[in-house]
Amino acid sequence: MLKKWVSCLCMVLLLVSCTHSPDKKVTITVAAAASMKDVLTSIGKQYENKHPATHLVFNFASSGTLQKQIEQGAPMDVFISADPTSFRQLKEKRLVISKRNEPLVYNELVLIVPKQRQNGVHSLSDTTNPAVQSIAIGIPETVPAGAYAKQWLQSTHLWEKLQGKLVLAKDVRQVLTYVESENVDAGIVYRTDALSSDNVLITTKAPDSLNRKIAYDAGVVASSSQTKEAQQFIKYLYSREAKQVFKQYGFLIERK
Repeated sequence: MLKKWVSCLCMVLLLVSCTHSPDKKVTITVAAAASMKDVLTSIGKQYENKHPATHLVFNFASSGTLQKQIEQGAPMDVFISADPTSFRQLKEKRLVISKRNEPLVYNELVLIVPKQRQNGVHSLSDTTNPAVQSIAIGIPETVPAGAYAKQWLQSTHLWEKLQGKLVLAKDVRQVLTYVESENVDAGIVYRTDALSSDNVLITTKAPDSLNRKIAYDAGVVASSSQTKEAQQFIKYLYSREAKQVFKQYGFLIERK
């Protein structure tokens, strides 16, 4: 009788355990360039549907800011950078691991203006006109799009001339917001950022010699405790399925 009672009790405890034990999900923290917010949010949902045991958490910021966070030991699993230099530096310090030789995707730099208030800006040189009083770019020291914008302005001998008009933003998405809200007369962002908004117009793009430099890289943060799952997510980013989503959001899969 005692044996039967113990057996029943064990069975009940087992059933209770199975009923109340929550499904355990592995959380992957992805540190990614701000310019990838829309596309990675979309790809992330797609990935979680295919991998229900994985939960993705995104940390979007400028690549330079994310690089500093990784160097300081912030808990991250994947790093996706819009700046090849930041990515290379982390690889050289063995803080990021990448088994890929080719960039994930590419982008282009463009000049944008508010759709409802264009102020006669049709080219980069038009930004010197008195009607144009403010131009937003990312902080060159930490924002890759800002560094590229500085190079573009320097190559056209406008960097010094426009110093009094420049409004510096913490990342490329803040530049877009400034232009959308008409708080500035123009801004320099990635083509994908401009395409995400119905409130701005692209007036011109940077020369090919500069645009060829704009590439995104992805790797696993060396301190990650979820290396296997992080590698799996990166593998998916390089898949044909994910590349189709990148294309839908305006990213270039191959360099022109």
